[in-house]
Amino acid sequence: MIAVVGGTDGEGGLDRLLDEDPADLYENAPMGYFSAVPGGRVVKANRTFCAWLGRPAEEVLGARFQDFLTPGGQVYAETHLLPLLRMQGAVREIALDLRRADGSVLPCLVNAVEVRDDAGAAVLLRATVFEATARRRYERDLLAARRAAEESEARSRVLQHVVSDLAATVSVEDVATVIVQRSRAALRARGAALVVVVDGEEGGAPGLRFVRTDGLPPTLLEEFRATVDRGLVRELPLGVRSVPLDEALHRSRPGLAAAMARAAVTELVVVPVTADSRQLGVLALVLGEGVGDLISLHEPGERPPLPEADVDLLRTIGRQAGQALERARLHEETSRQAERAAFLLEAARLLAGAADVTETVERLAALAVERLADVCVIDLVTEVGTRRTAARHRDPARQRLLDELRARQLPQRSDDHPSVRALAEGRTQWVRSPDDAYLRRITVDEQHLAISRALELAGLVAVPLVADGRRLGVVTFGADRARGSFTAADVEMAEQLGLQLALVVAKAQRYDLEVRTSHELQASLLPASPPEVPGLGIAVRYLPATYGVEVGGDFYDVVPLADHVALAVGDVVGHDITAAASMGQLGSVYRALLVDGPAPSAVIDRLQASWSLLGLQRMATALFASLAPATGQLRMASAGHLPPLLLSGGTASYLPVVPTRMLGAPPAPTPAVEWAGVLAAGDTLLLYTDGLVESRTADVDEGMDRLLQVAASAGTSEPDELLDRVLAELTGPHRGDDIALLALTRR
Repeated sequence: MIAVVGGTDGEGGLDRLLDEDPADLYENAPMGYFSAVPGGRVVKANRTFCAWLGRPAEEVLGARFQDFLTPGGQVYAETHLLPLLRMQGAVREIALDLRRADGSVLPCLVNAVEVRDDAGAAVLLRATVFEATARRRYERDLLAARRAAEESEARSRVLQHVVSDLAATVSVEDVATVIVQRSRAALRARGAALVVVVDGEEGGAPGLRFVRTDGLPPTLLEEFRATVDRGLVRELPLGVRSVPLDEALHRSRPGLAAAMARAAVTELVVVPVTADSRQLGVLALVLGEGVGDLISLHEPGERPPLPEADVDLLRTIGRQAGQALERARLHEETSRQAERAAFLLEAARLLAGAADVTETVERLAALAVERLADVCVIDLVTEVGTRRTAARHRDPARQRLLDELRARQLPQRSDDHPSVRALAEGRTQWVRSPDDAYLRRITVDEQHLAISRALELAGLVAVPLVADGRRLGVVTFGADRARGSFTAADVEMAEQLGLQLALVVAKAQRYDLEVRTSHELQASLLPASPPEVPGLGIAVRYLPATYGVEVGGDFYDVVPLADHVALAVGDVVGHDITAAASMGQLGSVYRALLVDGPAPSAVIDRLQASWSLLGLQRMATALFASLAPATGQLRMASAGHLPPLLLSGGTASYLPVVPTRMLGAPPAPTPAVEWAGVLAAGDTLLLYTDGLVESRTADVDEGMDRLLQVAASAGTSEPDELLDRVLAELTGPHRGDDIALLALTRR
């Protein structure tokens, strides 16, 4: 031992203290000492150790040192400390908690060595015990700080993932998926749901819509929906709010409380989803013990409050979700506007290409069931009353239902029917949920009701067709349950479509009226049905052009004279009232010239010479002929007109009639050339205007070749049958020019 000597004090000197040092140092050391035999029975302990335990020495000696440890320490000593000591012979700074006599706990650090005999058998265990309250507190604080830092880092990562994922979202459903999954994972929640605020109908209170749910049991989800509908979420103030499963919840919302209890849910956390202080929705999280949790660290019915850091995280997630919802809604609205604009543009294009009212409404009905609704019915006001002009269904299997309804005209329906009210009031009728009671009110009999039920309608929109202050009809759109009811945007698009249809129908109706008027005018200028001439079969046809409403100048004429029949076919240049007037005047002059029975070539020469005196303002092509029915003698002359066609013995050919200049052109230096021949019995002569053989897609030569083929293969020389066959093969529903035909067969 090394000691410092030579000094004394007032109590007997340092020497005396140093002489007593070994025993005093052991008993009053600033640490506890104890010795124990194998098995842990204490055989020696210093005063410090006994004082720390709060027990007298006689109570300590003879007891097992494990008995002075907390339950956890006893387990640790038996399973780790003693086996490690036996294996290594010594242990350093083992943390154990001593259990004092008063029940308090003293944190300690234990160092121990095992004394062994020459054979290596354990003889004695010597241990020192250091009080570690301050150190343990420091370690706990250090661990808490580390845990807080790790949790903060984890929350930051969660928020980074949320922000990153939300940046890639383009729809409300995408936003809901990110928020529900990320927030559920962050809080280890049993389930989550995102509910968004939707606009009310016609200025009503806003509604709530579940966009995404995840992990909620069906019974709990049903109760939660009912709770949301009853306004629980909207009653909550802004800020993260916890709704625990307690007696208060059992009293106020017994159904929700029961469902939470069955699902082992202890708490409902509601997070407002906001943007610029506007509440856009609610994120709901359900917390509780999982099915696989074997040990719960909380007492039954108790759960600690959410840490403030988690509350801040949820509040931030709610704000991020709100901003993302705003962006997604703006993107969706922009996309919907683009789709609506494209739809209306497509509708305008289709409607502009329609030829008449019938085609117009059919095209619109087909487009509507393709892009807007499941059902489209169009009723138009006509001169004889309201008539259903189109009825289409998206599903071909249900088209028969619309066909049955098409036979039921508008006046046969109830006054409550939306189409009747739309036409009567002149404004859109929107039926959001047509239930069975409503269907009974708007139907007139059981069959009508059965058809309406079979359509499974989830919404109806009836838009009046109004143009220039006139109510032209009504278009009714229907949505079935599979599609869902209409939205306000759908109704707006239906109204835009109705406006387009009304304008097109008004224009088409005016066009139809003008066409009908002009064609009736032109028909009045043409001669009546051809006369009966013994020995001849005669047929005529006149087809007006379908493009434009102007009257044309095509004409034909058959005039029986004393010993022959005078024939004429011509075409005045132009398609307007002047052309029609010139055609009527030319026909009158032609008949006047027939008084003295001139030859066809003389008719042309006289007309050419008197054209300026007649005051005719347009030129014309014409072919004049005379035929003696008894002999078949045929004479023909052409003023710039196409050659006639002869059908004889099953073959067709053009007669070589040499044309002179058009009527109204400067006179030719020589008289018109006349062709003469004989029309044999059974032969057929066909006179025509250029509208038959000339079109926008084929020139006149191609048309004349086609006419030869059709006439030769017609298999008939009967005038009516021949003309029907020729028109069927060479014309279609749309014609750019008038067509006049005259067929004559010698019996």
